[in-house]
Amino acid sequence: MTDLLANLEPRPLWRYFLELSKIPRASKQETAAAAWVVAQAKALGCQVEQDKVGNVLIRKAASPGREKRPVVAMQAHVDMVCEKNEGTAHDFAKDPIKVRRDGDVLRATGTTLGADNGIGVASALAVLADPDLKHGPLEVLVTIDEETGMTGAKALAAGWLKASMLLNLDSEEEGELTIGCAGGVDTTCTRKLSPAAPRAGTVALRLKVSGLKGGHSGIDIAGWRANSLRLLAQALDRLLARYALGLASVAGGNKRNAIAREASAVFFADPRDEAGIKADVARLEAEWRAAFGTFDPNIAITLEAGSAEWVMSAADARAVVGLLLAGPHGVEAMSPDIKGLVQTSTNMGLVETRAGEVEVNFLTRSSIDASKYALAARIGAIAAICGFEARDSNGYPGWKPEPGSGVVQLIQQVHAELFGKPMEVKAIHAGLECGLMRENYGTVEMASIGPNMWDVHTPDEHVSVPSVANFWKLLRAILEKV
Repeated sequence: MTDLLANLEPRPLWRYFLELSKIPRASKQETAAAAWVVAQAKALGCQVEQDKVGNVLIRKAASPGREKRPVVAMQAHVDMVCEKNEGTAHDFAKDPIKVRRDGDVLRATGTTLGADNGIGVASALAVLADPDLKHGPLEVLVTIDEETGMTGAKALAAGWLKASMLLNLDSEEEGELTIGCAGGVDTTCTRKLSPAAPRAGTVALRLKVSGLKGGHSGIDIAGWRANSLRLLAQALDRLLARYALGLASVAGGNKRNAIAREASAVFFADPRDEAGIKADVARLEAEWRAAFGTFDPNIAITLEAGSAEWVMSAADARAVVGLLLAGPHGVEAMSPDIKGLVQTSTNMGLVETRAGEVEVNFLTRSSIDASKYALAARIGAIAAICGFEARDSNGYPGWKPEPGSGVVQLIQQVHAELFGKPMEVKAIHAGLECGLMRENYGTVEMASIGPNMWDVHTPDEHVSVPSVANFWKLLRAILEKV
């Protein structure tokens, strides 16, 4: 860590970030990371509380003479999306993130970096540790489990926060001021299987789709990136129509809120058909590369030896492939009010085959609640036609923009003073915890800021070092201005 810190500024912020990166903090497994946050805050002499689900609230008294200033809260989430490249030897339950510098960015080695939202947590702690910052009363709210349902924010007790202004530190583009976001709901589709023994004389083969960009299912959903689950279904549909295959399993995607980068299926085939299958696979790869072009240029589809003990029935196989083909994925509607903003979308994020059943997960987002639930209902109807049972869960509201609020005007003024221009005010299609906090803290004015980071929720996640320095300047200046 010492070598990494040598030329990183602001040094306190990066020190906290690199220390946090040593602690496993997958969603729903943040106990150790939250305890570390508590320990850092207590070491700084701050008042610390932790609620029953694990959220941490830190309070720091105002600088002398600023006691009557408004209370300002900074908010970030401590969990991270844990995704790795196939073949990367990393256990997210115990291994530290291997952070490395690549020019002006920091990356991880074969895994997600956790800058989303480790940078937010680290910057809030660095604020508390800054002896030179002149500020009013401060609160820091560090939530758990943002990435898999926002259960930490859902559990916040009314009245716990005292702030009249909240700065969410979970945005990912420098120079942009986020003042609204989409809500979301998960739909989990499950089908019981009727397993049988493979046909005598057949061999197990594994069909794999890989090389895709993937990405954040809110931020990158409009980028027309390929979804490995959809491509896998297209391949299986073609192969099942031409060959007498026994489908054993389908699997793919790593997180509900990440566009699936890799997927695979194991099936049994007559050895005499293997050459034909390989030729069809090669043609599919060429077709897909031509179809997606620069949107996703490195698509690969490969065939290798597989392993399985049973196969699905023919009806099961048709149902599974049918749902993956017919289920929605991608942009459903654009906003009629905000140019370039996705209003409604679905991410077909995960499929898993386990003993006796297949499960497919969809995450639907929309800034319009009625549209969100209408699309979830359509997914449920398609699932029913394909013989799956559908269940909705983890619903959360959107955050309505308030461009005329005081916090927006304040941040715009500070940014113009520092950098000579106002920020671009925007709403995003991704989810932020502000929508949920609006339910419990309806009078709090909120806005979200952050540095440049790219390819979050994928092993290509990276964060800009110069941008973090600018973000730090902005955050300090806002707090001094209040």
